[in-house]
Amino acid sequence: MEKPKALISVWDKEGITELARALVKAGYEVVSSSGTAAHLRSNGIEVTEVLDITGTPSILGGRVKTLHPKIMGGILARRGHADDERDRVKHGIPLIDVVVCTLYPFEETARKNAEEDELIEKIDIGGVSLIRAAAKNYASVAVITDPSDYEPFARALENGGVTRETRRDLAIKAFLKTASYDATIHEGLKESLGYTGGDEDEMTLPLRRAQKLRYGENPYQSAALFMPTLSNPPFVQHSGKELSYNNLLDLDTLLKGGAIFRETCACVIVKHTTPCGVAEGGNETDAYERALACDSVSAFGGIVGFTGGVDLPLAKRIAEHFYEILAAPEITPEAIEFLKSSKHNLRVLTITGGYTPREQIIGNRAGFLVQSETLPPPPSQSGGKWVSRARPDLWSDMLFAWRTASLVKSNAIVLASESASVGIGGGFTNRVDAARRAIEMAGDKAKGSVMA
Repeated sequence: MEKPKALISVWDKEGITELARALVKAGYEVVSSSGTAAHLRSNGIEVTEVLDITGTPSILGGRVKTLHPKIMGGILARRGHADDERDRVKHGIPLIDVVVCTLYPFEETARKNAEEDELIEKIDIGGVSLIRAAAKNYASVAVITDPSDYEPFARALENGGVTRETRRDLAIKAFLKTASYDATIHEGLKESLGYTGGDEDEMTLPLRRAQKLRYGENPYQSAALFMPTLSNPPFVQHSGKELSYNNLLDLDTLLKGGAIFRETCACVIVKHTTPCGVAEGGNETDAYERALACDSVSAFGGIVGFTGGVDLPLAKRIAEHFYEILAAPEITPEAIEFLKSSKHNLRVLTITGGYTPREQIIGNRAGFLVQSETLPPPPSQSGGKWVSRARPDLWSDMLFAWRTASLVKSNAIVLASESASVGIGGGFTNRVDAARRAIEMAGDKAKGSVMA
């Protein structure tokens, strides 16, 4: 009786020897080619070459190895289907019951900013075809695309065989793998080839979970941070509790504020996705004190960020108040150690940058809303009209107030004086209430301030 066959074609060789041994022990004949076959043989595993089945050697520099009717037919043949069985016997096609495949490392190559030729060669064709064929025929064929599944699969073999449910689960995972792989190629080539495109009717967004979060907007909701496969989170966490969904909503406003005020020494304090204090200063400590003075009550439990560095004296000042997050491009080791020991729950993040989304996508019960993600263009002095006496001496405060207002939830009113917010009203359903709130917050500081 002919042995069942397992086709192994992997780029990542980690753990494959142990799985191959488990397959051999379970009575499978291992079929492979080129580098995988050599690796398995060097570890004492008997391998049947793909060439021995197809009669066709690898061609085009290895671009075509497994794309052959005797391989694809052996995977796709429906068991118990008379016409399929007749074709299989007529053309001498052996059945393949297990496909183990990991793909060329396109993502890793793209991350290195490789030249176009190298990037193109890391687009896997045969592997994706093998995976899709096996997943399509999961009723009879098991497909393994993730090394983390090697050990559970080997245990299943040892315990009596692989169930249809297991093959189904592996197939669903396989289709997710190829979908993400193709979407990553789409994104990577767009970047590498300088493609800007037009108004497409379809979009892909390959995402990978970067980390689990403490919980969602409410404790009964689960949440996670996902990143595009070619990007990393724009921060590194040094201490504090696990990040939550609301933390990252606030951090988005902080990061946007950092981009808007990047050419200045500025501090932004955020609470519930909107600033409660923004200020520029002669140094980071000065900027912090002026930002905090805007609304120290709302700052309680908020997050604080800087466009510059945080040293130990500033860290000690920040530690006098309760914040959820401290974020800055640079935080001295002394400051980090102090905050670790004195503010155990404070999440201390250094902002690494390097990630700017091209689109803003919001999912809701109506569908997904997509718009371009760009910073608001700054106004120019010549672009507006003075409706009373011209006051060009107020332009710097006007620009500061406008930048701050661009971070505040609508309806938004910002009062500013000497490059510091003195009153912020945001998120109101009408602008009158927003103005009233900003003026009440500013108190005597409202006099002589500018409004945006």
